[in-house]
Amino acid sequence: MGVSPKQFAAMEARLSGRSKSNAPGPAAAATEQVLRLPEGSRVLGIDPSLRGTGWGVIRVTTTGPTFLEAGTIRCPKTWERSRCLGQIQRILGEVLQRHPPALCACEGLFFAQNLQTALIMGEARGAALATIALTGTEIHEIAPRKVKLAMVGYGAAQKIAVAKMVQRQLGLADTPDPDAADALALALVMVQELRNPLGPASKRV
Repeated sequence: MGVSPKQFAAMEARLSGRSKSNAPGPAAAATEQVLRLPEGSRVLGIDPSLRGTGWGVIRVTTTGPTFLEAGTIRCPKTWERSRCLGQIQRILGEVLQRHPPALCACEGLFFAQNLQTALIMGEARGAALATIALTGTEIHEIAPRKVKLAMVGYGAAQKIAVAKMVQRQLGLADTPDPDAADALALALVMVQELRNPLGPASKRV
């Protein structure tokens, strides 16, 4: 589904720092507030799923976050759940070695009508969080709606709208894969929270 003209206008306003409340733009906020992470620190975003766990790593700088690497851990439908969980652990372990993060932002729990689906998602999330926790990295969770609201200005935004905003904020040549884009969005919102004195969007796990 595409982005409506109204949604795109809201995205443009967020990027230019314009809002109805006349709040200062991102550049002004960056100069007025101090990061709680040292410059050069890495932030890892995780969007867990049994068949397609998205991950993304950005670097914190005084001029804004920069892209390092992102991807999706894909597991075929023919794989048993245990094999998928092992794959999530293995790939994330490799990512953590390449990009040791100072902080991790994971998608928070969401309501699922199907109990089996909720249990399977919980298994994938547990495998990812346990892998990261073993490194001693501080982990925060952010609700999906809060991520969309922070990125696009609309809590029920489509994935493509989030992906396009991620592409623009990080200056990427191409729109990221949807799951990787969601992970990068989590990392970006985590960095926004570090600069925002108005209150956290995340909860420490």
